[in-house]
Amino acid sequence: MVKHLFVVVLVSLATNGYAQLTPLQKDSVKTAQDSIKKSNYIKTIGNGFLPFNYFNLDLRYLVKFNQYEGFRTGLGGVTNNKFSEKYRINSYVVYGFKDHRFKYRIGGGFRINKEKSTWINVAYTDDLSETGSSTFLTDKRFFTFFEPRLLNIDLFHRYIKKSVALEHRFSDHLLSETELSLNKIDPTYNYTYVLNGQGFTTFDLSTAKLSLQWSPFNQSELNDDKMATIKEGYPKFTLQLTQGFKTVFGSDFNFSKLDFRTIQQFNHKNDAITNITLVAGIAGGDTPLTHLYHAYPNNINKETILQRFSVAGLNSFETMYFNEFFSDKFSTLQLKHYFPSFKISERFRPQLVLISRYALGDMNSIDSHQGIVFGTLKHLYSESGFEINKLLFGFGLSFAYRYGGYHLPNFEDNIAFKFTFNISL
Repeated sequence: MVKHLFVVVLVSLATNGYAQLTPLQKDSVKTAQDSIKKSNYIKTIGNGFLPFNYFNLDLRYLVKFNQYEGFRTGLGGVTNNKFSEKYRINSYVVYGFKDHRFKYRIGGGFRINKEKSTWINVAYTDDLSETGSSTFLTDKRFFTFFEPRLLNIDLFHRYIKKSVALEHRFSDHLLSETELSLNKIDPTYNYTYVLNGQGFTTFDLSTAKLSLQWSPFNQSELNDDKMATIKEGYPKFTLQLTQGFKTVFGSDFNFSKLDFRTIQQFNHKNDAITNITLVAGIAGGDTPLTHLYHAYPNNINKETILQRFSVAGLNSFETMYFNEFFSDKFSTLQLKHYFPSFKISERFRPQLVLISRYALGDMNSIDSHQGIVFGTLKHLYSESGFEINKLLFGFGLSFAYRYGGYHLPNFEDNIAFKFTFNISL
């Protein structure tokens, strides 16, 4: 009874205190509350979600385009805390208008530790993946509003994956994710992997992955029982181990992969920024092309510069043609220097960015990959150029030139001229 009376008194005092505020003070309180709501809403959009009552719509699935599917559109998302703080449903369905196929994922998870944000997730996925791409499990927690390189990709393999994963935050600076999965792989192009005299055009893979993201210099704060990054610190490190197990649940190959990435950024006093990104990977054992490496190419295989005019990627080699190189071991180094924006007017503030990129790689048993012709990166691949961003509505221009060990005989084949697109919320 005393507890109930105490609560009633507190509520009465609070409402009475608000009632005593002048109209101007009430307006100030309401304005502050509206500002916080607007800020949280924009932050959610910036993380790639459009919030609804019990469900956050994932913006990544609304509209995309690539050379194989054409336009790809659909719906997907994840339930939020209003639905449940312990359980979530995370699914999507999309349709490709060029290949006339639905792709989907049915998944969900449950939390076993709130303090460490530990979740167990299960999923069934039927979708496409770019051949030679190597993504980090922890990257799916970080949203990119626009991924321009996706527009030009044409080499995909279909996969059906059954997976169980464990997300765990060891600390405010160290994220982890472990995944066990069964995969059925079916390349959409003419490809045969030859192993011990046997040719595989489709194959089954049983894999285990461990991904770690370490950001030792990030500054975080507790917000609504969740750790939120309030200041990005550098360097950042990401490490991922992948192991394929032959004969486990009918798996065809035994292989291992090690992927690494580090990002360093220097913020200068004059608002200039220097960014350095190093990515490396190595695969051993019986690894099909689908699970090897390209070097983030982003140049269309067409004759003239204007025919190749497209959208420059965020961290891709603009003069390297799609499917030109594959490797079972590779490393890339990208250097970017962002000059301070030119303050021509209040709204027109273009920015100059100088860029240099380098790639090195190799491949053992190249003859095992039949049906597709490609080269290796035994010699140093080099390109340099610049971007002028934010010229109009977030659009800009990009120029890059290819030189060094893989300089091409025809001068204009070494040039990439594209537009850029940068937007921030």
